[in-house]
Amino acid sequence: MPGFVGNAQATTQGTEGTAVCHLPEQGSLSTQDLPAGSSVLACGAVGRVVTYDGTGVTVPEPGTTVSVDVLATDGESHGFSLEVATDGKVSYALTDVGADTSTAGTDVPDHLTNPTHTAADLSEEADSVDADAPDAVPQGEAELAEVDTAAAAGACSDGTYKTADRKEYGTYQWYIGDGGMPGGLSRTDAKWAFWDAIDNITDSYNNCGYTDQVGAKHNYLGTTSREADVNSSSHCTSRDGVSTWDAGNLQSTTVAITCAWTFPTPGIKNDLLEADVRYNTTDHDFTNKPTSSCSGKFDVRAVGTHEAGHVFGLGHVGSGHENLTMYTSSFPCTTKARTLGKGDVLALRSIY
Repeated sequence: MPGFVGNAQATTQGTEGTAVCHLPEQGSLSTQDLPAGSSVLACGAVGRVVTYDGTGVTVPEPGTTVSVDVLATDGESHGFSLEVATDGKVSYALTDVGADTSTAGTDVPDHLTNPTHTAADLSEEADSVDADAPDAVPQGEAELAEVDTAAAAGACSDGTYKTADRKEYGTYQWYIGDGGMPGGLSRTDAKWAFWDAIDNITDSYNNCGYTDQVGAKHNYLGTTSREADVNSSSHCTSRDGVSTWDAGNLQSTTVAITCAWTFPTPGIKNDLLEADVRYNTTDHDFTNKPTSSCSGKFDVRAVGTHEAGHVFGLGHVGSGHENLTMYTSSFPCTTKARTLGKGDVLALRSIY
């Protein structure tokens, strides 16, 4: 039943089988404020932000899991998942360790009853907002793709991988948001760059000799005035039901971010409902065609391939696995992550 409500926080006593929550009246929550086993319904926590390890997610409605995966410049893995069961109870996955491995689920209809529209969703921005400078390849310079492919041979002997508790059982339907695009690309050029990046995952593109045995699918639906459901603090906001790829402002150490929402199925990988991807064009520069004169720019398609890996259920791998697409960090002026390594392919095959 409700407990004492003070000036600074509300404490809700756990009913039988639930934990006690201690919610500040304002601001973000920690995993201690809203502990595992507490009820988002009894605590009034739906719509509040829970932070962990420099990232954050907005508590979703019951019957939804929200996950955040950050591609950062520090080489560390940042991200976590918050699950709200259909009865409102909270659980956390603070690492990919222990993720469900069974893929015997089905594609379920999206149950979102109250999609959230931000002010930015309601009016289309000019294409110049928050964009990189237009990308130009110096005359006579070759792209680095072929050089990087040859240099990434070590990826074919590294079978390390991690998977998240997530799978797209149907077809990933995605849009391009409004506003500026990474690398100063037009929305048309961005479509093809993002499409190629997602194809790298769904087709398990590699130079290790592995044939494509991955059944993942995607479908581009067009442009939208919607924004990716993520804010400048690199927090996943309330979702709008539309999977959107765009660019904008994130925490300065964040290169790109994926926010994913799934339908929880205990013992089986959760079914993907929505996944949004955002590139940080406020603090970082991008290029779609890195050359030998490239300086400090991240490759649009390499970053996109990594983020698409998260969309389809791949987790981060850490130090010692820099040649794999799902390595925790991204390197400027290299296209290596466009091409999957052994571990990346094995991860996809374990899910699809």
